[in-house]
Amino acid sequence: VQLQASGGGLVQAGGSLRLSCSASGSTASINAMSWYRQAPGKQRELVAGITSGGSTNYADSVKGRFAISRDNAKNTVYLQMNSLNREDTAVYYCAADLHYYTDTGEDVVARSWGQGTLVTVSS
Repeated sequence: VQLQASGGGLVQAGGSLRLSCSASGSTASINAMSWYRQAPGKQRELVAGITSGGSTNYADSVKGRFAISRDNAKNTVYLQMNSLNREDTAVYYCAADLHYYTDTGEDVVARSWGQGTLVTVSS
C-alpha cells in the first residue's frame, strides 16, 4: 500500500487546514488509518486515528480542534485542523495498518507510512 499525503502549508494562528491522504495498491488490506506528527526536535506522536468502522481517537492536545474522517470508497483519510496554534507546527504523516495473508498463508500485520506534509503555523 502506498500513501500520498497532501494539504500542508503555512497558516496563521487560529486558522484551519485540511490534510488528505490517499491510499493506492492493496487497499483491501487496510484496517485503521491514522495521522501522526513530528515537530522539530521531538518524537513522532499520534494525532488521531480512525478504524475501518469509523471509530475515532485523538491526542488530548487536539481534541475539539481536529477531526479525522475517511472515505473508504476513495481510500482516503482526512484531517480537518481548526484553531491551529504554533504548537501544531510539525510534519504530519499518515499511516495505514494492514492485515493480509500471503500466497503461502502467512498472516501479516504491518504498517505503511506516507511521505509527510509540513504544516507551519505562524503567530
